[in-house]
Amino acid sequence: MSEESNQVQISIFGQEYSVKAPADPEYIKKIAEFLDEKMREVQSGFSTTQSSTRIAILAGMNITDELFNSRQSGDSVNNDVEQKISSLIELIDETI
Repeated sequence: MSEESNQVQISIFGQEYSVKAPADPEYIKKIAEFLDEKMREVQSGFSTTQSSTRIAILAGMNITDELFNSRQSGDSVNNDVEQKISSLIELIDETI
């Protein structure tokens, strides 16, 4: 079973791209807008214009840092929930 691929025109950091992906075109555009915004944030931190490659790498590192922090926070929440569930199970077992 093959998924239908969509051809979408996007713009990232002043460059136009044609992307073909098996995802909703609006979703693809949102991803491109997010990356464009991150790259512009990185560029704004410099007093001089940097190469788009350098900006893309730094933006990618920032996005990856956000992902790792989000995963770590999620893992911490999951551990807390698992501990509370275990405590409740023990409490229930003791009262039965």
